[in-house]
Amino acid sequence: MSQRIAFQGELGAYSHQACTEARPGAEVLPCRSFEDVIAAVRGGRADLAMLPVENSTYGRVADIHRLLPESGLRIVGEAFVRVHISLMALPGVPVEELARVRAHPVLLPQAQSFLTKYDIQGVAAPDSAGAAAELARTEARDEGVLASDLAAEIYGLHILARHIEDHAHNTTRFLLMSPEPDTSRRGSERMITTFVFQVRNIPAALYKAMGGFATNGVNMTKLESYMVGGSFTATQFYADIEGHPEDPGVRRALEELDYFTDMLEILGVYPRDPRRD
Repeated sequence: MSQRIAFQGELGAYSHQACTEARPGAEVLPCRSFEDVIAAVRGGRADLAMLPVENSTYGRVADIHRLLPESGLRIVGEAFVRVHISLMALPGVPVEELARVRAHPVLLPQAQSFLTKYDIQGVAAPDSAGAAAELARTEARDEGVLASDLAAEIYGLHILARHIEDHAHNTTRFLLMSPEPDTSRRGSERMITTFVFQVRNIPAALYKAMGGFATNGVNMTKLESYMVGGSFTATQFYADIEGHPEDPGVRRALEELDYFTDMLEILGVYPRDPRRD
């Protein structure tokens, strides 16, 4: 039986694209919210969750770092999706006939040069793939949509222009999550370990905790802080490091970190996606 992956958004969303690229042939389960994605996996309606965590243009996805430790799920993989924006419309409609295009508010400014060139108005929509589905239903000939090629394929729309984004680097990182951890060494790439921690209330605790990674030669690729429980004094840190917990240097660094923390939890151990480069 094929795996089923839950994601937030409509069929054809970039999260859907992440699912198909990470697990070709898997079934997908679209959900309304990140919380619904997590609930689908915990309730057994899906085997895996695909959740976006950060974008190269807009930074981290709001609330996701709070949700991950509370989800009860563990990271088993990562996927990087290059956000290519395509302009699509009903078959037979030329670009000159479009008065407006609909898309998620994040996509509209990324294609502003193209929209200005053709004097097309951008209109915000809750979901770009959902806008594509709505266009297929309403058959509005003066309206287009900015979305993925996958959305055009699913809803029978014609792509008028591909890769119209202003910046060539826009990429979203997704995490593939499972109810069960997998700490085995797998894949052809180096391993990544992700964890959260809270430092003890002692002077220079964070500085001392981070020192173990430097002295043991462990590369930390991400360190972010965020408040927990609505308190200005309770700070939790989210970190990615290169390596496996059983690597001697990583093991020593985590032992030193544990000494300076009140809480340390490993969220996942997984192969490094080659598209990180």
